[in-house]
Amino acid sequence: MLSNVMNQWKAGIEDHDPERVAALFTKDAIFQGLHPYGVGRDAVAEYYAAQPLGLSPQYEILETRVLADDLVLGYLAVDFTFTDRPTLSVKLSVLIRRTDEGWLIAHYQVSRL
Repeated sequence: MLSNVMNQWKAGIEDHDPERVAALFTKDAIFQGLHPYGVGRDAVAEYYAAQPLGLSPQYEILETRVLADDLVLGYLAVDFTFTDRPTLSVKLSVLIRRTDEGWLIAHYQVSRL
């Protein structure tokens, strides 16, 4: 489940399609990238629309925990590569939740640690 969601997230970012990325989040998702946090799909779309063309995330799932039948925690290492600057390595925590629309990201938090 987590790999499927994150593969779609990766593809949306690589295609520079912020609306497609935002559709992978719940309507009330808490989103914390490397800028002040936002809530909801509009905040996610705005964040990814501001990212440069050529951005590409390469991720590795480090840990997962099934918290409930409809809730999974993921902890990932992500390398964001750019066309014009050094790679940015971060840790990413996500909560994905099963909804009527399928598995979606309900919480997303990046850390440079």
